[in-house]
Amino acid sequence: QSASANERPGFILADYAVFSSMLLISMAIGLFQALKTSTNTGTDDFFTGGRRMPAVPVGLSLCASFMSAVQVLGVPAEVLRYGFKFLYMWLGQGINSILTAYLFMPVFYRLGITSTNQYLRMRFGRGMQLLGSVQFLVATLLYTGIVIYAPALILNQATGLNMWVSLFSTGIICTLYTTLGGMKAVIWTDVFQILVMLLGFVAIFIHGTVLVGGPVQVLEIAKNGSRINFNDFSIDPRRRYTFWSLSVGGCMVWLSMYGVNQAQVQRYISCKTERDAQWALLVNQIGLWLIVGSAATCGIVMFAYYINCDPLKSGRISAPDLYMPYFVLDIFKSHPGFPGLFLACAYSGTLSTVSTSINAMAAVTVEDLLQPYLIHMTQRKLILLSKGLSFLYGIGCITVAALSSFLDWGVLQGSFTVMGVVSGPLLGVFILGMFVPATNQLGVFSGILVGFCVSVWLAVGSTLYPPSEKTMGVLPSFAVKCEPSNITLNSSSNQDEHSALLHPDIQGGLHNFYSMSYLYFGAMATSSVVLVGLIVSYATGKKIKTTIIQNCSFKSTQKLHRVATVESFERVTLKRVCCGGIWIKSK
Repeated sequence: QSASANERPGFILADYAVFSSMLLISMAIGLFQALKTSTNTGTDDFFTGGRRMPAVPVGLSLCASFMSAVQVLGVPAEVLRYGFKFLYMWLGQGINSILTAYLFMPVFYRLGITSTNQYLRMRFGRGMQLLGSVQFLVATLLYTGIVIYAPALILNQATGLNMWVSLFSTGIICTLYTTLGGMKAVIWTDVFQILVMLLGFVAIFIHGTVLVGGPVQVLEIAKNGSRINFNDFSIDPRRRYTFWSLSVGGCMVWLSMYGVNQAQVQRYISCKTERDAQWALLVNQIGLWLIVGSAATCGIVMFAYYINCDPLKSGRISAPDLYMPYFVLDIFKSHPGFPGLFLACAYSGTLSTVSTSINAMAAVTVEDLLQPYLIHMTQRKLILLSKGLSFLYGIGCITVAALSSFLDWGVLQGSFTVMGVVSGPLLGVFILGMFVPATNQLGVFSGILVGFCVSVWLAVGSTLYPPSEKTMGVLPSFAVKCEPSNITLNSSSNQDEHSALLHPDIQGGLHNFYSMSYLYFGAMATSSVVLVGLIVSYATGKKIKTTIIQNCSFKSTQKLHRVATVESFERVTLKRVCCGGIWIKSK
């Protein structure tokens, strides 16, 4: 059922037309919002939409931010190779949303801050604020570089366009788009992108299911091929995907993305009220379930369609990330326009993701690093400075994207590894600050140092000594009925076999840690920070000076009312109220 061996599917004029139309609509939405808000020169409006955004678009924007090409490429390929058990990620995402909505979000919202690192300054001092800012900037640069690289990979496979031309054109468009509008433009563009993404996934798995012979046939083939495997409760941490790695490890990764990540926090604090922010997280969760479920279903349909001729084994594609674009171009070769829709899903979704990340990096730079030097600067100059920083960070993301093309991680593993390694230790710091009052500065600095070393050690070790397919749990695939192919790809089609020969699977000792599932990297880093922070804090016994904020934010009396709803408003204003370890009191 696969495409002819001597015929490489590609784009035609109709596909380019659909693709261009999607990009034009995306750009038009962003431009409209940018022009609509151009008269407001406040940085608060630029970074948080004036804190007046409704819940539903913010929730859809939260969902779109980490979905883009990473999910479009990564999830279907992972499900094809490891099975439908990937849906246990739903559980990890659900736990994350509950913890974020009721533990982390209220602290940031009630303090009325723009940057999450402002909390670190209030709780642990200027040094921790600077360290948190640097860690966020590094993590976001790396993650955004991977997100830019992913659609460039699709363009290269789909159209034959040179990889470097694709990469730089993607990065330049993202950078230019980011400098035109603030948070409102980002959020409303994301709403459009998430709908387009869902439409693309639905079209793919419906048409693919019809070609295979119907949903019953797809499920039968998947079951016989061991892809319906929800009974994997193995506690072996070297297994790439199990119930525990997807629910526990996945929860910690998503918590580092949603609970304390500036790009996400900056959006849900833009809501009108705290209840709206919680509703936004609920809408986000529904969107995550729909996107991951649709992407996973596409992976199962792909497996059923290529049951007798795996494109990777037969040499038609050079890496697992290329399964999805090849599949789309194969099944829609007689339906002009649909491949363009798929490409637009990943490409234009990436525009929104990158614009959000760059906007967040500019916010952190202005609010955390440069704020002491900008006291006398006008709002107009601050806006120009923010846009200039956005441009510079866009160039930086393009550079990282170019470097990420040399890594052999895959887009999904690459993005999750970056978040686990860099954001995992930072999550531990916020947990200590918000929920362990005894934590002091020495303890938190010791914890983050140890946590960062542990996460880097795991990431570097797993790259130098990758586990074998057997250890990770890759399921068998077949290429017994493939037609002879005269297509020669630049990369080896037996990539994993060569990797196994160069780096034999190491058993026993500390080397087993290198084979640990990448979903556990973040959990290991966070746990290390919390454990070391607790031990050092209680051992030294030195309490830090509690920060007391006088009227900590705009509409401070309303903020106090939200902080302590158990008291009447008159009584609350006479007392100090603790919010995440930060004491607040009225005049």
